[in-house]
Formats: sequence, C-alpha cells, structure tokens
Amino acid sequence: QFTLDSEYIKRYLGELTTMQESRLLQLRKWIAELQKGKVPSDTTLLRFLRARDFNVEKAREMLSQSLLWRKKHQVDRILSEYETPDVVKQYFPGGWHHHDKDGRPLYILRLGQMDVKGLLKSIGEDGLLKLTLHVCEEGLKLLEEATRSSEHAVHSWCMLVDLDGLNMRHLWRPGVRALLRIIQIVEANYPETMGRVLIVRAPRVFPILWTIVSTFIDENTRSKFLFYGGKDYLQPGGLLDYIPKDLIPDFLGGPCKTDVLEVWMYVPYRYYNYSFVHEGGLVPKSLYVSGAFTEREGDPLREDSIYRSVSLGKGQVHEVVVLNKDPQSVLTWDFDVLRHDIAFTVFRSEHELHNPVDEVNSALCVGGGADEGRSVLEQKGWREGEHYHRVEPTLLCHDGESIQGSHVMRCSGAYVLQWRCELLDAPPAQLVYFHETLASHHYRGSMSSLQSGASGFSCLSGKSTGSSCPSR
Repeated sequence: QFTLDSEYIKRYLGELTTMQESRLLQLRKWIAELQKGKVPSDTTLLRFLRARDFNVEKAREMLSQSLLWRKKHQVDRILSEYETPDVVKQYFPGGWHHHDKDGRPLYILRLGQMDVKGLLKSIGEDGLLKLTLHVCEEGLKLLEEATRSSEHAVHSWCMLVDLDGLNMRHLWRPGVRALLRIIQIVEANYPETMGRVLIVRAPRVFPILWTIVSTFIDENTRSKFLFYGGKDYLQPGGLLDYIPKDLIPDFLGGPCKTDVLEVWMYVPYRYYNYSFVHEGGLVPKSLYVSGAFTEREGDPLREDSIYRSVSLGKGQVHEVVVLNKDPQSVLTWDFDVLRHDIAFTVFRSEHELHNPVDEVNSALCVGGGADEGRSVLEQKGWREGEHYHRVEPTLLCHDGESIQGSHVMRCSGAYVLQWRCELLDAPPAQLVYFHETLASHHYRGSMSSLQSGASGFSCLSGKSTGSSCPSR
C-alpha cells in the first residue's frame, strides 16, 4: 500500500503539491518493482524528481542509472571503508563547518589555496573522486541529522567557496578535465543536494574558469550561485544574510576558527558540530606518487603531447614569440623545470619580429643556432626600454618547480616568452612547457555569462593586471 501521511510530508519532505505527491508515489512504486522491494528514501526519490522537473519517466531513468552506478562502485561502503590519505589531511583545503541560517550543513572549500596538480599527482583522479564522493555521502548523513535536529525538513547543504589565491595555476588543463569529470559524476548521482553556493573573493581570472566549468553544471544548480568580489561579502546582502555571524570563518574576518578540530559529539555520522578546514597550500613533490595521475594526452614528453620538451645549456635561450592582434586576450603558460635553474621572463615589442600571418595569434619557437646564447630581441640589436619592454618580471625557477601564470595582452604586438639557462658549467637544463592564448571575446564575454548565470551578483571586478599600452 503506497500512501503518504500529511504530517510525515510536512515534517520530513516539506511542502508538496498534490501532483508532486502523486508522482512521488508513482516513482516509489516503479522503483520498488525494479529493485524488488529495496527502495531509496522518499527524500532521495524527491531529489531525482526535482532534478527532472517531476517527470517520472526521466527521474526513473536517472535514478536507475545512479543505483547501478552505486552498486558497481560500491558507493554504499565508502563511509565505513574510506581512509583519508595523509596528503589530503595535510593539503586539501575543505571541510564541513557547522550550518547556515536555514539549518543547512555548510561545507567550506578554499579553492584558491588548492593545489589541483599536486593532489592529482599524489592521489590520482580516482583518489580525488573518492574524496569527493566521501564528502557527498557525509553530506547526505548530515542532511538526515539536520532534519532530525530541526523542526523542518533539510534537503540540501550550503557551500562556501573562497577563491582568494586563485590564478592560472588552477587552469592547468589536465586538472580542469579531471575536475569536470568529477562534476559530471556528482551532478548525475547527487542531484538537488546543493541548496546554495556562496562564492567570495573572486579574482580577475575567475570568469575564465567559470566560462569553462559552468557549462558542465546543471542550469538549476547554477541559479543557486551568488558571487562576491573584493571584501563586499561582509557588507549588507553578503554572507551575514546566509550564515550566522558567530559562524563566519576567521579567514574571512569572522570570529569562528576553522583550523582547530572541534567535535562536540562523536557518534556515527554525527558531524553536525564538526569544523576543520585546512588552509591548503602546495603539495611537496616528495609526496607525488609515480603513476598516480597520467595526463589523457599521454606522457608530457611524448611527441603528441600538448607540452614541448626543451634542453638548455651554457646560457642558452629558448623563446616563443606570440604575435597578438587581439588586444585584451590572455596569454597563459604552464611549465615544469626538470633539471637545474631557469630564468623566465615575458617581453613585449611593438616592432615586427618576423613576417606576420593572417591568424589572430601565431607563435614561433626560437632557439639554438649560431646565436643560441642571445635572445631574438638582442639579435636585432634592440635595447630594452626603447625597442621592447619587460611586461612580467624575471622569475628564477628552480629544479623541480612547476610554474603557471598569465598576462593580459592589452596591446597588439609581439610577446616573447623567454626561458634562459643561468648555469654555465653544468649539464643541460630541461623543461617541458605549454602556452595558450585565450581570445578576448571569451575573456570579456565570460563576465556577462557569469552575471546572467547567477541569482545574485555583487561587485565582481573584471579588471586585469598587466602594463598599459603606451600612447602613440
């Protein structure tokens, strides 16, 4: 007999229309027949129904796929069997932190302090996925606890994402692909669990990342994002509208400490008053595990990789010349120093370095030959400050370091990425590098797409750094 008591609905499921109640009963009956009596909770059924606008057929298909996925990957055993890797305990900048004003469990992720590459090379993509699923399964238990502890149904959690420190390092291509895969898996199997997402301290590069990631996030979920740039998150209309004042984390100017382990009650799955959010930081390469993460294009040194391998010896210079005809486009780079120290600099010249082509941007690799110790700029007899300018200060990169960065190319002209071996009496230095130009219409357009995809938006600055163009 499939019936729903009105008091049960009000207390544990919230407000339902007659139509929604009817379709919940229909889905429960179908799943009971499919699962031979083993039926997920009504709150779970409702989440999948809401994700499919109460279309029972579509919700049944989505839920059936998810139940098969859970069985195949033994997801029901994650809470009891998952052991948090040491590198996650030390360097993953996320954790549960009390609750918001609606009684939702609150999860904090300090994404700007997260070393995606370091975590992937330490625990691999599957390791990061298992961590994410463990967090999601904890969240489901917290929702049950929150509903029992409050006087109303709590169906979703709140997420606070701090982007302070976010830079082009977070746009490392293999890392972004891994994160997108994880987002897709979570979207398919934990629908309607995210009640609100508060984004604070969003820097200038965030619109680029948002443009990439947002297309993989369900439209209904995107509508729950609220964005705050600068320090306006503590102003009226900011975090205090959603999080109790005494629970605002200390790193955002609030009184609540997040770096001290607090467990007021410890019984199975009772994490509701639990708060510990590690500050994150770069994962030491000594913690990397060989083979933990393999880029999908293959080994970085393979010929078909997007990365190029370069050896530099006895003061040799390697340069990439990027001809830019698209002002406000963004030049990005990512390289690993595999041996010895290398100096890296970015220059710009208004003068022609080689015959331009019809493409908006083109690149020419320069290195070796009779003038192997001299820059292409020096070979022309040009002088710095007169014929070309240093737009990014020289950075001395040490053996084993991984460097990512970006420069907004405000002007047309030639931009030179330069790597120079500083050691004269040593075996050749080695690096692998990748560079890319992000078109200005993607960069500028991402701001409007960010605003249109948000239910609330507050003063997110679109300003970019980089030298201004000289007057002509």
